[in-house]
Amino acid sequence: MGIASGQPALPEARGALSEALLEGLQGEPGQIRALPSFEDAWCEDVQLALYVCYELHYRGFSGVADGWEWDPGLLAQRGSMENALLDRLRDELGPVPDSAEQIGQLLAPSDGEGSASGFLLEKGQRWHVQEYLAARSLYHLKEADPQTWAIPRTHGDAQSVLVALQYDEYGGGRPEWVHARLFADMMSAWGLDAEYGAQLDAAPWQAMAVVNVMSLFGLHRQHRGALLGQFARAEITSPPSSRRLVDAFQRLGVEETGYRFYSEHVEADAVHEQLVRRGVLDNMLRDEPGLEEGVAFGLAASGFTETALANQLLDNWSAGQSALRNSPILKGLKAEAASTSA
Repeated sequence: MGIASGQPALPEARGALSEALLEGLQGEPGQIRALPSFEDAWCEDVQLALYVCYELHYRGFSGVADGWEWDPGLLAQRGSMENALLDRLRDELGPVPDSAEQIGQLLAPSDGEGSASGFLLEKGQRWHVQEYLAARSLYHLKEADPQTWAIPRTHGDAQSVLVALQYDEYGGGRPEWVHARLFADMMSAWGLDAEYGAQLDAAPWQAMAVVNVMSLFGLHRQHRGALLGQFARAEITSPPSSRRLVDAFQRLGVEETGYRFYSEHVEADAVHEQLVRRGVLDNMLRDEPGLEEGVAFGLAASGFTETALANQLLDNWSAGQSALRNSPILKGLKAEAASTSA
């Protein structure tokens, strides 16, 4: 079972910054050198470097000392990357609507046009599904972990509801229903390597950015409002997109294990979106109204990163190209097609 595995190997570098970081992490904590400068955090080199830094707070990496997690020198350099990413997001977003307006827009009915789930439903092939799952695995194999950091940073009624939500995410006391495990089972049903971290080298950097925003918000108390804004967006948008994905996967003839993760989210997240809006956000903003700006930013920032990933997938798929980096999936399909035609 992929979800029960140990630490993944360090990924391949994607530029000078990530190369220097990966080399440094193979040494002893406290000996990190100054990392190369960068001009823009919105690129694969910086996003990989951030992802690796954040992963030290999750499972870490094989051969990397646990002491790196809170190494002061590394944290200082990570902070520079974080600030640059936040600046870029604020520049891209400009003034954002308040949380109520954004949530109202998210609740409006949608047919999925322009979304990855809509593409998969209408014309997705098996390899599109495999690439989609490979990209999304960066989050879903650790599903709910970033949001769990919000638990000690809320209190009262909001905290009580949040704990109940997270209890569901981790299977409600039933290990076989842990959402991350359901996703790993689904990957296996589609013939993918479901080991934790196995798809990191193949995944597009935009998939890292989606997770990095969650980790950034989760690891900083000052961004707790933004984290819960991100959480609210995920729960609100999940039921309709999950319904489309269930229909798409069933159309392609996969066994139930190959879509159970999403069928579970059709039902569970329909309840969760009510709880996160009314039980978590409303109670939190009642007690701490000053967090409204953070909630609104979290809603908008997570929407921006999700849209960036969707666009990356759709642009490549529409051109008949792989959306993954050095995709073994599409290479295997092409080899199979060539063999069949011969």
